[in-house]
Amino acid sequence: MSAVAPPGAAVFLDRDGTVNVERHYLSRPGDFQLLPGVGPALQRLRAAGFRLFLVTNQSGIGRGYFTHADLDQIHDRMRELLDPHGVVFERIYVAPEAPDQPSRYRKPSPQALLDARDEFGVDLGRSVMVGDKWVDVEAGRQAGCAASLLVRTGYGAETERKEAVRISEAVVVDDLAAAADWVLAHLAGPR
Repeated sequence: MSAVAPPGAAVFLDRDGTVNVERHYLSRPGDFQLLPGVGPALQRLRAAGFRLFLVTNQSGIGRGYFTHADLDQIHDRMRELLDPHGVVFERIYVAPEAPDQPSRYRKPSPQALLDARDEFGVDLGRSVMVGDKWVDVEAGRQAGCAASLLVRTGYGAETERKEAVRISEAVVVDDLAAAADWVLAHLAGPR
């Protein structure tokens, strides 16, 4: 029996270290590499009816390391790699500002998740945030998500060690495949 997402449910995903291999200020499409198992994991979530959103801090733009055009090319490469799995993001929310600049979407701000609620009818109480840093976990918590999941990929294992108190309410899993397993087991119902 396959699982089905509750109405309005979504999975919000950090990008670097969660979906793709962490590269310090990734700036070239050729350096973009999906983490193992990401395509099939996202495919299972989509097949169950979860809407997918990407929420990513990209301070390299604000710091002058790369441009919006470079980021667009990286996201085109990501879509190309996910396309064989039928994975489509409803929207990609980007915070391009440097940490010292005012920003609407820079996590831990929950604003991107709140905007998805308003723009796409997402039920945040039936949705999750998945990422590899404390700011990801906190964005999901502040938005009122059913859960925030910390993956041990990217900076996740280090975050688990260094931020044990701050992430104590998060669900910690090995990778995005394990996150998909958790979401399907805890939020989805039988078809």
